[in-house]
Amino acid sequence: MRIALAQLNATVGDLQGNQRKILSALKDAQQQGADIIVFPELVVCGYPPEDLLHKKYFIQHNLQSIKEIARAVKDIVAIIGFVDSDRRKHLYNAAALIHDGQIKSVYHKHELPNYGVFDEKRYFKSGTQLQIFMVGGYRLGVNICEDIWVNQSVYDQQVKVGIDLLINLSSSPYNIGKPAARQKILKERAQKGSCFLACCNLVGGQDELVFDGCSLILSPQGKKIGQGRFCQEDMIVLDLDLSQKKKKYSRLSQSQRQLICSEFSQQSKPALSQTKRESMTAIERMYYAIVLGTRDYIHKNGFEKVVLGLSGGIDSSLVAAIAVDAIGAENVVGVTMPSCFTSKGTRSDAGVLAGNLNMRLIEIPIEQMRKSYSVALKDEFAGLKEDITEENIQARIRGNILMALSNKFGWLVLTTGNKSETAVGYCTLYGDMSGGFAVIKDLLKTKVYALAHFFNQRHRKAMIPQSIIDRPPTAELRQGQTDQDSLPPYAVLDQILTGYVEQHKSLDQLVRQGLDRNIVRRVIELVDLSEYKRRQAPPGVRITSRAFGKDWRLPITNRYRYKK
Repeated sequence: MRIALAQLNATVGDLQGNQRKILSALKDAQQQGADIIVFPELVVCGYPPEDLLHKKYFIQHNLQSIKEIARAVKDIVAIIGFVDSDRRKHLYNAAALIHDGQIKSVYHKHELPNYGVFDEKRYFKSGTQLQIFMVGGYRLGVNICEDIWVNQSVYDQQVKVGIDLLINLSSSPYNIGKPAARQKILKERAQKGSCFLACCNLVGGQDELVFDGCSLILSPQGKKIGQGRFCQEDMIVLDLDLSQKKKKYSRLSQSQRQLICSEFSQQSKPALSQTKRESMTAIERMYYAIVLGTRDYIHKNGFEKVVLGLSGGIDSSLVAAIAVDAIGAENVVGVTMPSCFTSKGTRSDAGVLAGNLNMRLIEIPIEQMRKSYSVALKDEFAGLKEDITEENIQARIRGNILMALSNKFGWLVLTTGNKSETAVGYCTLYGDMSGGFAVIKDLLKTKVYALAHFFNQRHRKAMIPQSIIDRPPTAELRQGQTDQDSLPPYAVLDQILTGYVEQHKSLDQLVRQGLDRNIVRRVIELVDLSEYKRRQAPPGVRITSRAFGKDWRLPITNRYRYKK
């Protein structure tokens, strides 16, 4: 059997665009002599479609699309993810098995995830049927994403009756360590079922989610024999000798056994040449996932150019580098907005960085605007010392300038705040939080430095000037200011945030790790009190298992505090 996995970058709601991609992949697979082609979960409508599923006409257009695709399926079996609907108008996360221009059968997903970023029980009904599909005399088990992750699920039933090939349609989003975890569980499933296993995963950015691809084909021994590219569209085509797997199987009932086609196409098949996939480090994966998430958010939402405040600091430098890699230097505009507190070093570094990246840099001084605010407010503020109020005014002036450029030229504003700052509220509403997309929103400060080093190593020179990396982080909103005036050292802060935000650890558990109780208590208080800010922040790329977004659903009005 020659199998093809079409690892596509589908866009939610772009039914026509997704259909074109599917038909193009079908044609490609047929030209390569594939007997079966597998597509990702819900590829027809894109994943996750969320409340589009409440729109009846959206469901109908999705059904119309799968029927149109079916008519183009000749001399090949196609397994395609779509939204199915029954007579009672119940919706199902489904896979259509198509041959000779007809939808021969439909599988409904059994296990509906309802944790983290997933909310499938809000929309779908669970499938109940155990189906084994006969293709060319071999037994195929088909299931969808979560079905293969859960023990005592439909997967176990499929393995129990016996299958030659298990096919999993997936839309499994990336987070740090996820590709390795996914490969581990799939290896265990192939070995337990003593069957070939093919998992076709979605690729691309969708709002805050990034789907990394990394589709897999495994042998019955769990050996990886084919893999899709990381964060790129790909087509994997392999010949599987299913005859080596033949054995005595349990008898199937009439309802369990469904014939899709009796034999494979006898057309001559061109020889296959497999491309070796280079392995990537965790830092590389993290970087390219953010690049993909940024590129797709920009392009899928109809933008061509972006603008960001380029302060000469590490965060804005990394965001600029990512943006240039995502959409090209000619489409990235940096704006430096110096005040009387801006040092010559940061001002100079912003220029050097822009030159290194070959991107446009605009300078708009804000000192006169800052002074005009002081004049306007002098009567109301008479007798009061300057404090965070005046600092935030500067941030809001800069935010206004960036939004003015956005409105005038149609550029998307990229914000430059990282996860460490967002977690503890070290950011200004309507100031540095103003914008349409938060590129490094889920990146702790220590990881910002790691990615900056990676970017320079990849280019084999200091594209991000070493002076930016070495300089103590500062917002430069008052004379001599550094981040550590208000926050613990980032190495300590990030350790606390990893434990409290991402691992749900309590104050006592963190203290037992050797952290200072008073520092931990203060950080936890800052995190808990900053929810109102985070709720108003733009979306950003999710790279951890608990990002500030769909993963994080705490009430803004919340009086619960850890007592010890």
